[in-house]
Amino acid sequence: MAQKKAHEVDAWLARPTGATIVLFYGPDRGLVAERARAFAEKTGLPLDDPFSVVRLDGAEIEREQGRLLDEARTVPMFSERRLLWVRNAAGQKSLAEDVKALCAEPPRDAIVLIEAGDLKKGAALRTVVEASVGAMALPCYADEARGIDAIIDDEMQKAGMSLTLEARQALRRNLGGDRLASRGEIQKLVLYAQGQREIGLDDVKASIGDVSGLSFDDAVDAVLEGRIDTFDVVFTRQVLSGSQPFLVLAAAMRQFQALHLMRGAMEAGGRNAAAVVAGARPPVFFSRRKTVETALERWHTEALARALARLQDAVLQTRKRPDLSTAIARQALLGIAVESARLAQRNRT
Repeated sequence: MAQKKAHEVDAWLARPTGATIVLFYGPDRGLVAERARAFAEKTGLPLDDPFSVVRLDGAEIEREQGRLLDEARTVPMFSERRLLWVRNAAGQKSLAEDVKALCAEPPRDAIVLIEAGDLKKGAALRTVVEASVGAMALPCYADEARGIDAIIDDEMQKAGMSLTLEARQALRRNLGGDRLASRGEIQKLVLYAQGQREIGLDDVKASIGDVSGLSFDDAVDAVLEGRIDTFDVVFTRQVLSGSQPFLVLAAAMRQFQALHLMRGAMEAGGRNAAAVVAGARPPVFFSRRKTVETALERWHTEALARALARLQDAVLQTRKRPDLSTAIARQALLGIAVESARLAQRNRT
């Protein structure tokens, strides 16, 4: 069976075998994205080169049956091989069929990397990959205590700082659930305590004691609704209050990932937005239901995929250039808000 247990994934990722098809899946979308990025870097291909790396969306493959097969069998012109990077995979039938064909006849000039959501046991895509000797299925679940400590240690080592025992215990209670969000919280703490060698309990309380997912809803909702002026005001206020721009990006990414899944349920089951939102798990807060319903009606699958790609790229850019993180986050979110306004205008005409 070509699969690893959750606790074995990091060890495999440190020394990946010769699998030509690699599937990362699970409910922790931040961890899926982080590990997929790490694997992509291990290929040695220049990830910013469009001739070496082809980025695809699960919905795009579903719509264009055979697209993944065509890309996998295309002979590369400017490199020895190419990376086919598929994001937002779920229960797409065409994707599972293409991957099955590639498992039966592995591509010679391509590596297929797939980021998927929480694929249950028996899901077509997961079953196909697990049954193939030339592929690898890697689960990504929310960080437990050991995983959270590893993230904390990693970020502390990068910053050249240490934590008191009380500070670590308090910090750990605020992390988990999403790998990217957890890293964002720690990076915010490091920024707050800049210049110190050791971070104490008071630093943790001051830095993240009042941070929650709902604290960024005003900014995210303004982006969803295309209220550009409102977003700019709210975003500026949050930055001035000390919030790290990355956290707004992470909140927006979680919302758009949820919308992508709900929109897929709408299209697959022929249900309306209100029904999908009412049955969402985790549930949508009552005060935000109308906003989410309107967004589902406005944002089609392709637009949601574009927004997610833009957010993921912005997150990576803020890591490379932390000195420009505010400008990078603002530009990405404003771009999405502008697209939302355009979609609303188009729906009215």
